[in-house]
Amino acid sequence: MAFFGYVRPDGSVGTRNHVLILPQGFISSKICQWVPGTRTIVTPQSGAGRTAEDRETIARLLIGLGRNPNVASVILHTATTGSGYPELRTERLADEIAAGGKRVEVVDQARDGGTYGAIVKGVQLARRMVYEASRLRREEVPDECLSIGVKCGYSDTTSGVAGNPAVGYLMDSVVASGGTALFGETTEVIGAEQVLARRAVNSEVAEVILGAVNRVEAKAKATGYDIRTVNPAPANIRGGISSLEEKSLGAIHKAGSAPIQGCLQYAERPTGKGLYFVDNWMGHPSIFAGYAAAGTNLVLFLTGGSGVPGKTVLEPCPTGVVPQLWVTANPRTHATAGDDIDFYGGAIIDGTETPEEAGKRLCATVREIASGTLARSETVDYDDAIEIYLEGPHF
Repeated sequence: MAFFGYVRPDGSVGTRNHVLILPQGFISSKICQWVPGTRTIVTPQSGAGRTAEDRETIARLLIGLGRNPNVASVILHTATTGSGYPELRTERLADEIAAGGKRVEVVDQARDGGTYGAIVKGVQLARRMVYEASRLRREEVPDECLSIGVKCGYSDTTSGVAGNPAVGYLMDSVVASGGTALFGETTEVIGAEQVLARRAVNSEVAEVILGAVNRVEAKAKATGYDIRTVNPAPANIRGGISSLEEKSLGAIHKAGSAPIQGCLQYAERPTGKGLYFVDNWMGHPSIFAGYAAAGTNLVLFLTGGSGVPGKTVLEPCPTGVVPQLWVTANPRTHATAGDDIDFYGGAIIDGTETPEEAGKRLCATVREIASGTLARSETVDYDDAIEIYLEGPHF
């Protein structure tokens, strides 16, 4: 099977074709306001007051976003509150992004006439780069060029028995085709970590997965809480989930059945193809930013929803460069927000479709959106701030 994408100089394939402006800030926002086809990241985290390890995480995220296959070219500006820390030097970011073969331009307030001069230069560059990107054409490529990231949220009984198994079929299909698939949420696999460890390709990977879970549990207990007693959340319980183990066993169905090749840090790129576990937090904007930095060209959010609690499901992917599909198997969620859902797998529940049949339909939907059809969330012009997953203290 195949889809149509943009082949990049490093051999990766984009499902979208954006010009990215980094980092966030006034200059980025004005360039994006003036030039259609540009994107930026929105986050309060600049590196100021953070540990060196956290600043390195921010750098890894920004470099990864710049190298994402959905990005045609990048503009970097020097207007950042990172206070000149070496991890976040503009020159370092530019060099590492450009190493992937992309055009990278730098706008410097000190040399380009202050903030207003930098905006003018940025707009001029962005217009040229968007025009250049518009001349690129999609090519037919095999499924091995897919790199997807998945998470589940607002979990209920439909998640583990229908929605996640359909997503798991997709993950297995991508991996079997030679592609890459990422899943994570360390707090959401507690109670099922031994099951995942048995799927690791070797004992070293198994030990890293178990170590990630043990570290999170120890961190929670250091605050006086046992995470196994505060999770599942009230919304999960209202959705019919009775224990953390039940929730986790349902959640890991979204990872399919392929061997786990490795355990990645947040925003870390995999070194090869296949299925990878990511040691990350469960926050939706945080996870997808990390997946985009890791090179995914498409992400999925499987929601139980129980009637769409909390935020609207129309939240777009907060990185701006990766299309996000919303998937559910909950009939009430679909009835309430059907216009916002890209794929509905509720027929598994009423017995008119098997998880495998639903999974095949989901694969077809993914190829269609990877080829250029808009995900529902892409039809809304809205940006949500990204809380980058940083584990150190903020001084």
